[in-house]
Amino acid sequence: MKGAELVLKVLQQHGVDTIFGYPGGAIMPIYDALYQSDVKHYLCRHEQGAAFSAVGYARSSGKVGVCMATSGPGATNLITSLADALLDSVPVVAITGQVSQAVMGSDAFQEVDVLGLSLAVTKHSYMVRHVDELASTLQQAFTVACSGRPGPVLVDIPKDIQLATASAVDLTAVTTSPGVTSTSLANAAKARELISQAKRPMAYIGGGLHMADAMPELQQFLHANAMPSVTTLKAMGSVAKDDPYYLGMLGMHGTQAANLAVQQCDLLICLGARFDDRVTGNLDKFAAGAKVIHVDIDPAEINKVRFADVALLGDMKQILPAISSQTNCQDWLTHCLALKQQHGWRYDHPGERIYAPLLLKQLSERMPDNTVISCDVGQHQMWVAQHMRFDNPRNHLSSGGLGTMGFGLPAAIGAKLARPSDTVITVSGDGSFMMNVQELATIKRFRLPVKIVIIDNQRLGMVKQWQQLFFNERYSETDLSDNPDFVALAAAFAIPGHRISRKEEVADALEAMFAWPGAYLLHVSIDEQDNVWPLVPPGAGNEDMLMEAN
Repeated sequence: MKGAELVLKVLQQHGVDTIFGYPGGAIMPIYDALYQSDVKHYLCRHEQGAAFSAVGYARSSGKVGVCMATSGPGATNLITSLADALLDSVPVVAITGQVSQAVMGSDAFQEVDVLGLSLAVTKHSYMVRHVDELASTLQQAFTVACSGRPGPVLVDIPKDIQLATASAVDLTAVTTSPGVTSTSLANAAKARELISQAKRPMAYIGGGLHMADAMPELQQFLHANAMPSVTTLKAMGSVAKDDPYYLGMLGMHGTQAANLAVQQCDLLICLGARFDDRVTGNLDKFAAGAKVIHVDIDPAEINKVRFADVALLGDMKQILPAISSQTNCQDWLTHCLALKQQHGWRYDHPGERIYAPLLLKQLSERMPDNTVISCDVGQHQMWVAQHMRFDNPRNHLSSGGLGTMGFGLPAAIGAKLARPSDTVITVSGDGSFMMNVQELATIKRFRLPVKIVIIDNQRLGMVKQWQQLFFNERYSETDLSDNPDFVALAAAFAIPGHRISRKEEVADALEAMFAWPGAYLLHVSIDEQDNVWPLVPPGAGNEDMLMEAN
């Protein structure tokens, strides 16, 4: 068979039935093969949208997301999304067309060194040089993408390889394998000793925990060891919502209880997290009096940012039971409960205008079980993390490491196609929404019942907040008061919508959105002066949070 046909056959052998992409000259043979393939292709309206859809598909399902683009600008448009997948450890395979090898290096039409460009934003990149290497290269791509610490892999396929005839290939041997994770328990006894001796232990849970499918082991660990816990943005939903000792997200916009308790702990048990700067604040002041147990699958993360007194490398499912130990810290648990009660959220916001934290709390309480929330980046993203509750990290999609505006809408498309029976809601800001607004056309074409909530303060809110606090209120280029009419814009894509601006309108508006069977846009107008609190300022320790009264 031709190389183009072989690509699709190998994808099917890996269980791939959904691809996101945009065609072009150098990848046309593969698109021609798609014409009679059982693999379903979803045409997005920008290659970045296609790759973010693959990211949303992967993050919400646990499968590998697949996207395709042509050479030159098609491939370069994938780069931001691949960087996002790399920083958030998302398994994605990106297939790009390339000019034929005969003209490679001659500055041919739409020729760009995609292999070179992609090296910094992928876990691994390949260029296929012979058609008989195609199947094995794709096999390796899937294995690399989903083994160890997951990540994106790019396979660049010249047009002549797509058109060439392959030798006989044993496709039955081509299967997706995550590989074998080597786990060392040599330090388990040291970890148990530290846990049993600790008076103020704290579990610091990152996104690696759920990627290891270790949530049941985590619940058993927290129950057996009786300790409080905090999570990163990516790990929200890892701890049961009704766990009284779960203190919420920590870091720059974390809860007061989480930040204060972490600063006071004497043992920090880091589970699949990486001591990101948005978590730690001033690193020298972060949990300065605590010893550290660091559990991770990636050896590069151990001692990279914070020295670990005990490090365990490998599969979290094996390690957590091995380090379980009895704790004796009832006074500490009581103290953490008091912090949680003392610093709980308040929703008694004055005036008639909608208060975004309260609206998102109401949305969280009203949405069906197992709803997927796909966020964009900015103030609304932090309000979602603070005021909505999740029972699984796969239900909370947010661009964490890269912080990419424009992530939310295409990621929601991927999530809806991965989980058609579950409700999927994009929560976006008026700035972020415009970054990939063209994907409304994808929602229209495929009749995807994605709900869209736009939190509109007519500003680039997070940048504006920093200008207010740290740049003497010099509001440079953050005014978005000339935004379009978002309801009218959605109507142009046959998507109904409604605009609200007063608290009394919220309950009915949410009911109307959920009652509508298809896609729906709810435009929520809020006060431009509303900011995200708490906030740990640059250079400060996490205990030195700015609050609204400041």
